[in-house]
Amino acid sequence: MKYIIVGMGNFGGYLAMRLTDLGHEVIGVDNSENRIDLISNKITHAVTMNATDAQAVKNLPLKDCDVVIIAIGEDVGASIMSTAIFKQLQVKRIIARAINDLHETVIRSIGVDEIIHPEEETADRLSKRLELKGVMDSLEISDEYNIIEVKLPKRYFGMKVSEADIRKEFFLNILTVIKLEDKTNLLGLKTQEKRVIGVITPEYLLEEGDILLLFGKIKNIQEFLNLED
Repeated sequence: MKYIIVGMGNFGGYLAMRLTDLGHEVIGVDNSENRIDLISNKITHAVTMNATDAQAVKNLPLKDCDVVIIAIGEDVGASIMSTAIFKQLQVKRIIARAINDLHETVIRSIGVDEIIHPEEETADRLSKRLELKGVMDSLEISDEYNIIEVKLPKRYFGMKVSEADIRKEFFLNILTVIKLEDKTNLLGLKTQEKRVIGVITPEYLLEEGDILLLFGKIKNIQEFLNLED
């Protein structure tokens, strides 16, 4: 897919790099030459431009773009103006970052397709993870369902998945198993990287150090986390 991301600050810049790494075509736009210089060799294209200038925006390949993301994080006025310009130019889809409630009300009235709150979403995700004892990471699917990463409890060491039967006991599905592998980085420091096993069969042998990726109801996840080794 082809993306235009306006605002190469911490959030916008990182998003642009991640999408590029995933194989998408990304045009990063910012009015700061310094920000563009820092990211120019890490994304597909980087353009120094004032996105509140309608004539300048018209020079972007808007017809070929699948999604425009307004990631401006500080200048609310610039965010609103650039959002309005892209909307007026009838791009296919606009996702806009909201800084506060008033900002969200304005850009929603402009007619964006989606509004995101990266700081709030990150804080909410962290609070959920901290609330659940033993959880390494979590992803809230809804008010009722969650996906979590959790270290394999001792009671399951050496068992096959079919023997552990976590699905029957706790109504939780094992989506996959993750292993931590020791690596040495360019500085010679030892780090750990995650290796995802893939689809888990009933015959898979659970081992000490395995990390389970579980899906299910939050109440059942809490029951699983409260079990004793």
